[in-house]
Formats: sequence, C-alpha cells, structure tokens
Amino acid sequence: MKIAIGADHAGYDLKEIVKPILQEKGYEFEDFGTNSTESTDYPDYAHPVANAVESGDCDFGVLICGTGNGVAITANKHQKIRAGLCWTPEIASLIRQHNDANVLCIPSRFISTEVALEILDTFLKTEFEGGRHGRRIGKMACM
Repeated sequence: MKIAIGADHAGYDLKEIVKPILQEKGYEFEDFGTNSTESTDYPDYAHPVANAVESGDCDFGVLICGTGNGVAITANKHQKIRAGLCWTPEIASLIRQHNDANVLCIPSRFISTEVALEILDTFLKTEFEGGRHGRRIGKMACM
C-alpha cells in the first residue's frame, strides 16, 4: 500500500513523526511537503495529495494542518476524493467503514501525537463495509 502524505506548516512536525512509523509498518509513502514550519498555504499540499490518490498513484492520502478543515475542504474539491476530518480513532473507523474515505485529515493543533497515531493506524486498517453504504457513496458525486 502506498500513502500520499502532505502538511502545511502547522502539520509539519506531526508529518515528520508519521513518516518513519509508516515505513516501520511496511507502507510506502510519497511526501508532498511542506518541508519546514515556515508559514505556507495548505492547498499547495492538499491538491497534490488528492491528485495522487485520485489518479491511483497512491492508495490513500494523509493530510495534516492546524484544524484539518482547510486540507479536508481542499481535497474534497476533487471528484474522486472522500476526505474525512478525524479527531478520534472511532471517527477514523467510521469514515472508512461507512464513507469509504480515501484521505485522512488530521487536526494537529487539537489532538495529541498519540491520538493522531491511533487515528492513522485505525484508518489504514479499517475496511469499507459496502452494502447500503456503497449505495450512499454512489450518490455523492455532483451531476
């Protein structure tokens, strides 16, 4: 499995913690930046991550910013992206099971590193349930 990962300045430190953990667990990843805590614009990282998932170059995306909202809103502008903002492992599980989310958005300023890592682990290990949820996913796209 290959993960696209990106963050703005508020998410940079957490992104740098996540990368070796992904590697330890056997995941490939592509880092779309940023590369420092210097102020930057989250769409500059959210769009490339969303493009990588949308194109199939990566299986899932992980985006990190201060609230997680900016990257989620940006990623969800892409037709084939279902990005979900998570602040608990339970929500991570549900966005995979019920929404078939393919991009995880983490609010780095509002959760601990430990919780962020639990969320990531849950997201990557949880399968989509299908069934009635598949019908609902089919209705998400704009016509």
